[in-house]
Amino acid sequence: MTDRYTEPHWDRAVLLTVDVQEDFGRPGSATWSPDKDLVVPAMTGLLGLFRERGMPVIHVVRLYLPDGTNADSCRRQKLESGRTVVAPGTDGAEIVAALKPSAGLRLDGERLLRGELQAWSEREWVIYKPRWGAFYATPLEEHLRSLGATTLVVCGFNFPNCPRATIYEASERDFRIVMVRDGVSGLYDRGIEEIRNIGVAVMTVEEIVAAIRSRV
Repeated sequence: MTDRYTEPHWDRAVLLTVDVQEDFGRPGSATWSPDKDLVVPAMTGLLGLFRERGMPVIHVVRLYLPDGTNADSCRRQKLESGRTVVAPGTDGAEIVAALKPSAGLRLDGERLLRGELQAWSEREWVIYKPRWGAFYATPLEEHLRSLGATTLVVCGFNFPNCPRATIYEASERDFRIVMVRDGVSGLYDRGIEEIRNIGVAVMTVEEIVAAIRSRV
């Protein structure tokens, strides 16, 4: 349950998409789950509302160098052996097409790997993260503070890894957090219970849309 310290501030909310990339959405990937085909339409609907209202959107992505030197320890051996996953410049590294504001947009791997933001519009950006959580060694917190954001609406691929790590990092920084129940793949009941216990609001796209339309 949320209270006056954790309830969302919809007028200061930012939508955060985590790891919604082509390689991670394919059957056989290390993070694939059958519900990924279901969560993308939910994310797309939410993105449409944030764009329509001029509310900030940040996409957080992984980019693995072919030699694995910037990857998590548990994935380096696979990359060293020749497996290519979300490699900079490849179609597999791209954000799923349905989420892009324009079909012609592509990730600028060099800029992102330098730790810079890539702007897709005046209110939409992409950030690269080198580990599970979106705040670790990234400009995310500084950028959120510059926007005056207090509330993060989190959706993305594979709850047990990057969305969950990002939620805990956000909680440590006293952000108000909403997890999109039908916009995060790989969810399970125990995980939902655990994040609710740290003050995270778990809401469907329909509930979030209704809240924003009534208050923003």
